[in-house]
Amino acid sequence: MSRHLESWQVFGRDYADGRARFTAQAQAVGGVLQRYVHPHQPGPDGQTLSVDVARLGPEKAARTLLLISGTHGLEGAAGSAAQIAWLASAGAAALPADTNVVLVHAINPYGWAYQTRTTENNVDLNRNFIDFSRQPPANASYDALHPHLLPAEWTDAGQDAVRRAIDAFRSIHGDDATFNATASGQYSHPDGLVYGGQQREWSNLTLEAILGDHLAHSEKVALIDWHTGIGEYGEPFFLCFNQEGSQEQRQAAAWWGSERVLDQRPHGLARPNYQGLVFRGVESFLPGRRIAGAVVEFGTRGQHMRQALRLDQWLRFHSTKNPDATREHNLRLDLIDAFVPYSGVWRQSVIDHGVQITDQALHGLGAW
Repeated sequence: MSRHLESWQVFGRDYADGRARFTAQAQAVGGVLQRYVHPHQPGPDGQTLSVDVARLGPEKAARTLLLISGTHGLEGAAGSAAQIAWLASAGAAALPADTNVVLVHAINPYGWAYQTRTTENNVDLNRNFIDFSRQPPANASYDALHPHLLPAEWTDAGQDAVRRAIDAFRSIHGDDATFNATASGQYSHPDGLVYGGQQREWSNLTLEAILGDHLAHSEKVALIDWHTGIGEYGEPFFLCFNQEGSQEQRQAAAWWGSERVLDQRPHGLARPNYQGLVFRGVESFLPGRRIAGAVVEFGTRGQHMRQALRLDQWLRFHSTKNPDATREHNLRLDLIDAFVPYSGVWRQSVIDHGVQITDQALHGLGAW
């Protein structure tokens, strides 16, 4: 029996609470659970960190709806809420024939547990799915900006210096190139933004294991990777990474609307040349399968998100140099609110849109 859940019931207080709510709701609707425990990284209070997977529907279904939360750590609070809300909805009790749903909860558990977007190695997991047997992609523009992106102190003066450096770069290269420099991914600065790493992260390896365990029989896959940050406040923003003009892209557009899926410009800018996406990882781990879907963002602060990304890195690498407990507490709350606003209006929108978007993909998949 499905039921409506309030936002406070689906948004966990933290990683541990979110995990408990997810597993309880999955069990309540008959989901089959499997836990993938992080072998060497405990949480901040010594608790076990894990990726949890719930499957609804037949094990050997030919069609799978794959729902991933927590690629960017602390953003997992919203993705988890969307997963839990859907599990409690009518859609979870009425799957199409020969279709299952696999929910991957907190694929980057370290990031959520420690309230950061990155992994235990400061790797942006959504830039980590490249072929590390080859030379990583270069990003000379980021190399030029890197020394100027994090101030020594998080003050108005420090932020002004960062903005001047970025504006100087923008005046030469333009808005789109500046966005691409700081968003597409880089593999040279372990203490920098959008760092893709030098090897596959544990979460990367674990996702491959999950897909092998749970999607071995899947022939057609609908993928939603839940994120936050891009788009209008509380509204979904779709980034479809299927090949332009492909049948898979047409499927995604049919499920969610062409006006939402095609030719989307994050923050009104040209889409960066994103490297190492989870989307690409799923494609590579499921060769020969038909995969259609999108990264679905829930908008928060618009263009101001670039400062929030820098704050995440500053808290990780600079706040400990001159510790101030009150400053760090307030900045941490600001960071969390930037990616998962405390506003009940925003959170209710995530729930409502999350259930609708999931149902649209499920119904479309069933007819594919």
